[in-house]
Amino acid sequence: MFFDTHVHFDDFAADGSLASILERAERSEVRKLLAVGGSSEANELALKLAGEFPKRIFGSVGYDRGLAGEANDFAALRELAARDETVAIGETGLDYFYEPEKAKEQKALFFQCLEIAAEVQKPVIVHTRDADDDTLGMLTDFSKVWKGDPTRIGVLHCFTRDEAFACALLDLGFYISLSGIVTFRNADPLRDVAKMIPMDRLLIETDSPYLAPMPHRGKRNEPAFVADVAKRLAEVRGCAVESLAKATTENALHLLGV
Repeated sequence: MFFDTHVHFDDFAADGSLASILERAERSEVRKLLAVGGSSEANELALKLAGEFPKRIFGSVGYDRGLAGEANDFAALRELAARDETVAIGETGLDYFYEPEKAKEQKALFFQCLEIAAEVQKPVIVHTRDADDDTLGMLTDFSKVWKGDPTRIGVLHCFTRDEAFACALLDLGFYISLSGIVTFRNADPLRDVAKMIPMDRLLIETDSPYLAPMPHRGKRNEPAFVADVAKRLAEVRGCAVESLAKATTENALHLLGV
């Protein structure tokens, strides 16, 4: 059984393909999925799906970096975060690749989401791109105020950074999630990092509908393809895909408390 720990269901729900997406996931033994929030609309959808598909789809809520500088309703986010059906906060984080000029606003938004995660003691789902120092600094501060289970502090999703950054995250107690990028032809440096991540701190994801893995490059990504991520990762690590599937599923269940 596979657990796809990062799915954006918005497009699938909008175009009516949700049922077929879930059917193909089931055929590929992807039995559990995390519907990721990041905006008011995405948060609402994530919790709606969690209610419609209990024990199969789980929901997270947050405000992502694209909302930096906007008039975000943090009271509403706190209410959603406290709900029993909410298992994580995010995604949220920093991305200086496209809008480095909004670094200050992004950090302010990220801080608010981290604060809420600490309040409700639910793990945070973190995005980072070209913002390693600020991300690590803020997560270090977050780890100091985190009063929940130290093994459930959060995950750095769609990891693409180097070994030093991975080790720093592991030292803080974070999980590391690998996506279809680990299957790309030019991803040898990432595969080297993938070899050193402890099995009990590893997660897998698709980040659907983005970043389809080989051999599906060029197609819209979907949860069924997390099996291809797992197969390539098992090859890289020299283990059976069944062992990797079991470990990453157990890790996700523990992190999310489900």
